Amino acid sequence: MDKNKKTFKILSIDGGGIKGLYSSSILKRLEAKFKCLTSDHFDMICGTSTGGLIALALASKIPAEEICKFYEEKGELIFPKHPIRNIPFIGKIDTGFLKQIAKGGKYKQEGLKKSLIEIFGDRKIGDSNNLLCIPSYSVTEAKPKVFKYDHLEGDLSRDNGALMSDIALATSAAPTYFPMAELQYYNNEQFIDGGVWANNPTLVGLLEALNNFVGTDKSYDKISVLSLSSLSITGGNPVGLKNERSFKDWGSDLFETSMNGQSYFTDFFLKKITEISDINIDYIRIPSVSISKDQESLIQLDVANKEAYDLMKIKAEEQSLVYEKDEKIKELFTTKKTYIINHG
Repeated sequence: MDKNKKTFKILSIDGGGIKGLYSSSILKRLEAKFKCLTSDHFDMICGTSTGGLIALALASKIPAEEICKFYEEKGELIFPKHPIRNIPFIGKIDTGFLKQIAKGGKYKQEGLKKSLIEIFGDRKIGDSNNLLCIPSYSVTEAKPKVFKYDHLEGDLSRDNGALMSDIALATSAAPTYFPMAELQYYNNEQFIDGGVWANNPTLVGLLEALNNFVGTDKSYDKISVLSLSSLSITGGNPVGLKNERSFKDWGSDLFETSMNGQSYFTDFFLKKITEISDINIDYIRIPSVSISKDQESLIQLDVANKEAYDLMKIKAEEQSLVYEKDEKIKELFTTKKTYIINHG
């Protein structure tokens, strides 16, 4: 890192449901390797959906090891199994999927809400140790919403009083999986998962940094970004699939395809920006790893069981062993953040 430059450091974490265990397991390994808390080393933390949950927990100075335990201990409460039933004229069907297409969502909100309250307690956005960008989507206003720490540079005074548990709920309310999140703090405005528009929130954080913190007339003149992918199925499908597909045919692929496409484009865009732009930016992304065909059924938004957890932890270990040797990663986790939040 050029010692004459003041670098603004951003951590960005993709959405992916229970697969947040993969992302948090990578961070657990990096924290252990460099003997640190992630929160002390990034000026801004961005996260969407499950990545938003992780971002808020990290910004609360919760160790990544504890976040991993959260996923393993609460996963089956958040994503309970549904029985298979034989439906006349349809055949055998997962009753959870039946709820997803006809009864207001695959899962009830109570398990997720209870789990979020347990991890965050009464912490508010204003208690954060880091600047934040947590994407959601306001159904009430029909436009994207980014929850932020109210920083002076942007003259913000909107979100600091909101409960972290509520914000985590709003960014994680995946359509057809969970009910919308109705937040009293925002006059009962209704929100859904930020993954519908920013599953990879890196561009959200980059824009926030350039608007308020980085530039010739600002406090910082360089940006360093670490982007964490969720674990995803990257092998594609053979040609010859049925062209006419209903919601039943698409199933969870409908939401995941949208999320994966958005995440891919954001990564592609950031790589190109670093090549052709005058913006002084270091960008590194820890991607998903290869998944075999027989492992694909375990790598879903809502498959919460020991076999899936073990696979995610193994894959995270594989990636960590590679990326913990990267000099840019080492630099990020061995230099402290320089944007200091004073809670008065």
